[in-house]
Amino acid sequence: MTFPGFTQSDFQVFTIPGLEPRMEALKEQIRPKLEALGEEMAPFLSDLTGETLYVHVAKHARRSVHPPDETWVAWASQKRGYKSHPHFQVGLREQELFAMFALIYEFPRKPEFARDFLEQQDELLPTLPPEFVVSKDHTRPETHSLEELGPDGLQQVLERLQDVKKAEFLCGSLHHRDDPLLKQPDALKRQLETTFSRVVPLYRLARS
Repeated sequence: MTFPGFTQSDFQVFTIPGLEPRMEALKEQIRPKLEALGEEMAPFLSDLTGETLYVHVAKHARRSVHPPDETWVAWASQKRGYKSHPHFQVGLREQELFAMFALIYEFPRKPEFARDFLEQQDELLPTLPPEFVVSKDHTRPETHSLEELGPDGLQQVLERLQDVKKAEFLCGSLHHRDDPLLKQPDALKRQLETTFSRVVPLYRLARS
């Protein structure tokens, strides 16, 4: 399958009630698109990072009651898993597509990353677009733009990442479901490449 882009019906999957019906729609409708996007973008991300990055599509295997509110494809340097490693991800939830650099709860070196980012904040922050958003929890849709946070707000996020075991850090771009770019596979991939090119210094910082 060649990645065909996303349509409104993909986002409507997240309104389907019930775990099994929504999971069935995710598997049939969205997962093949994410797998195709993953394979098509992996060579770019491997070149960008200088590492072989492997494709991981969310399976939501542990869910037994609540249907997932979002789904995603991730790229990481480990073939067997990605959650305990710095990674890139592209995903969908009901209202938007997100493209993020991500450190989630299982990554053990979050305090070291936070310390290094705080030390280099004056150099790193100006290289990130002000409209890029930061998330403190990959399971929730709430985000704040870097412009909203400012240096002091970002410092608070990083200090929390340093001190709170369950804290997470994701940074990247959002695209509303109505954005016509999402229906244009080549243009969307170029935009995703631009996003990941801007956050790759954070990936390198986490990997150092």
